[in-house]
Amino acid sequence: MGWWEINADTLASGRFAVSPLAEATACLKALRWRRAANPGERAWLDAHLPAFRARMAADPVTALLVRSAFVPGWNADFVTPAQTGEPGATFAGELERIRAAPPDAARADLAVALDGPLPAALDRDDLPDRAADLIAWVWTETVLPDWPRRHRIIEAEIVARVARLGQGGWAAALAGMRPGMRWLGENRLQINTRDHPPRDLSGKPLVFVPVTVGQSWSSWDREASRYAIVYPCSGALAGAGAVPVPGALGALLGPVRASVLVLLDTPKSTTQLVALTGRGLGSIGRHLKILLDARLVGRRRAGRSVLYYRTEAGEALVAAQRDTAPQRGAAPQRGAAPQRGAAPRRGAAPRRGSSAGVSSGPSSA
Repeated sequence: MGWWEINADTLASGRFAVSPLAEATACLKALRWRRAANPGERAWLDAHLPAFRARMAADPVTALLVRSAFVPGWNADFVTPAQTGEPGATFAGELERIRAAPPDAARADLAVALDGPLPAALDRDDLPDRAADLIAWVWTETVLPDWPRRHRIIEAEIVARVARLGQGGWAAALAGMRPGMRWLGENRLQINTRDHPPRDLSGKPLVFVPVTVGQSWSSWDREASRYAIVYPCSGALAGAGAVPVPGALGALLGPVRASVLVLLDTPKSTTQLVALTGRGLGSIGRHLKILLDARLVGRRRAGRSVLYYRTEAGEALVAAQRDTAPQRGAAPQRGAAPQRGAAPRRGAAPRRGSSAGVSSGPSSA
């Protein structure tokens, strides 16, 4: 299996981060593999695949670059640089790291990804610029119009992971983050189930980066001084959309308030509820106050977050409606449908450091 040795210093400096570049790259991988992990992502793919295919058809070199950089289970290093975890990272700033990759290094990364010689058509010096231009196109055309909603979902995922960290430590926070990943004990973090040599991260920065698309990968820089794990948002957040609400419950409480009560099947913060419903923070706060006053929900603190949950009265009210017909679209969304997608690779051990790409979709290892 592939595992990393992580000491207390690494965990102490470990952090979660939002990365616009990781979101755009995950979307590019989803377009490259043409697989969707849920109906929302299928709708997104259906909307953007025609334009992506047309762009690839008009630029055969870049099309070959994409096929070579993202192979099953492996990413070429220069297209997936490890995130720094710095707050306020911008897409343009992150993208420059790809443009700045030395051409020789880009060609070497592609040869490792392909596990063989580089195609003659890719023996050129503009590969980093071509990769950056394509990811910029994916960002502008398919991500940026929906970025506020995606950003809310990613922030809600981070809140949920931090809550797990506060309740059960790093083992709980890392559980279910990506396929094959788990805490093994004795300073070992299993990254995937592939036969890769272990890596020693002792004292090195480690960043966890959620994305709304069902793609995941690990990455590190060439000096092995920075590591990152990109993983898909989990649970309800991954498929955030209109929640089915029983019609009678919606008529009794109002559609938005009823949807909030239904969503509290597990404790959630206001940030998560904002991401799941598409409503504003003020609106969610007002509905939660009414539900609190009615004693249908309670609240408790988890670290810096306040989590809301259904009380026994709230549970009984929702349970009484389970046999009634659901009312779709009870909490109208202000954004497009959410994302997830997939991709894997043959199981040869890498000949040098590189980024293992593993998907959470149907073909994951």
